[in-house]
Amino acid sequence: MKIDSMTEANTYFPELTQIETAASRISEVVMETPLQENIRYSRRYEADIMLKREDLQRVRSYKIRGAYNKISSLTIPEREKGVVCASAGNHAQGVAFACHELKIKGTIYMPTVTPKQKIEQTKMFGGAYVEIVLTGDTFDDASKAAKNVCEAEGRTFVHPFDDPKIIEGQGTIGLELIKQTSQTIDYVFVPVGGGGLASGICGALKTLSPETKIIGVEPQGAPSMKTAIANKCTTEIKNIDKFIDGAAVQKVGDYNFSVCKDNLTDMITVPEGLVCQTILDLYNRDAIVVEPAGALTLAALELYKEEVKGKNVVCIVSGSNNDITRTAEIKERALLYANLKHYFIVRFPQRAGALKQFVGEVLGPNDDITHFEYSKKSSRENGPAVVGIELKNQKDLEPLMDRMKTYNFYGDYLNDKPNLFQFLV
Repeated sequence: MKIDSMTEANTYFPELTQIETAASRISEVVMETPLQENIRYSRRYEADIMLKREDLQRVRSYKIRGAYNKISSLTIPEREKGVVCASAGNHAQGVAFACHELKIKGTIYMPTVTPKQKIEQTKMFGGAYVEIVLTGDTFDDASKAAKNVCEAEGRTFVHPFDDPKIIEGQGTIGLELIKQTSQTIDYVFVPVGGGGLASGICGALKTLSPETKIIGVEPQGAPSMKTAIANKCTTEIKNIDKFIDGAAVQKVGDYNFSVCKDNLTDMITVPEGLVCQTILDLYNRDAIVVEPAGALTLAALELYKEEVKGKNVVCIVSGSNNDITRTAEIKERALLYANLKHYFIVRFPQRAGALKQFVGEVLGPNDDITHFEYSKKSSRENGPAVVGIELKNQKDLEPLMDRMKTYNFYGDYLNDKPNLFQFLV
């Protein structure tokens, strides 16, 4: 969305009446998702932990709320010209669904590297009303192309977060929370990417439940809102970790920042590895499938465990569009965070029996080799290998390294060398 005046963005706040209008507008197509108590998390943190299950929404994320509210509010001339958006994820599916329901032509720009599964899902929701254009290597490339088309053809750009109608649509979750529980909500944990959902929640709860503390949660590798609040202005972060793709943006929206800076109780970041362990726990113990951004708020409880004791807590589970092919990487990051996966350069003496000695005398009884790359150098005394080792207990690391050095196998430790480590994970 083009912002005609920065003053408008700086003074914007989603009023309750606007959110109620959005709720009425989207009611025929958007589910009222369950608010469920989670016994395991409640016992673990000695609190009443409730999950707002937006992962069960019709497009498997909350994004349909804002997209449908925005597109359904267009004038007839605007509808006739059609809409454009840029997205490689949940926003694209929300826009596609809205276009199909409202019979409005839409063009969705996606980076060429977008996984096929996401492209197919967007096509399914949009049907004949949506055209998908793959362009550029990054989201920024796709977004630039989308905005150029909007300007040239006079079409409406549906921004993923920096738009009042998007914010008000997402804020309908706050209305549902108040309706679904008679208890006072002490804390609401909200995932933050561009800030659309957090802004909407602030708009609803600051009026309906002003005593509720609203905690924004970002990935540690993409702290865009935290940085903006610290700098007192929106700030572009050049290099971010895009692993938690649903919440990894380089710069938050102007409207979103205007709301969040004054209304979030706290803005925290969560390590990606902790999020990965949360994804695995939710799947293995609760039979809940979430995408990385969907696990952010539950992972954040570990950082707030003293504050939430004895409190009524809501965690918004924002989506479940997870790609099963990412499971190996999710497990890897979880093990790294738990200090149970380690990579080394191991110097193997170029003699018969060296590998057998390493396995028998250097590795501990519970250590497991999970990665091995070896290059024999006939002109050298030692041949280097990159070896990944999974431990059962993080306390086993120091004895393992001591044995490597004692038997002259130790070359280097790679976990704390990010320029090399990025090629392994």
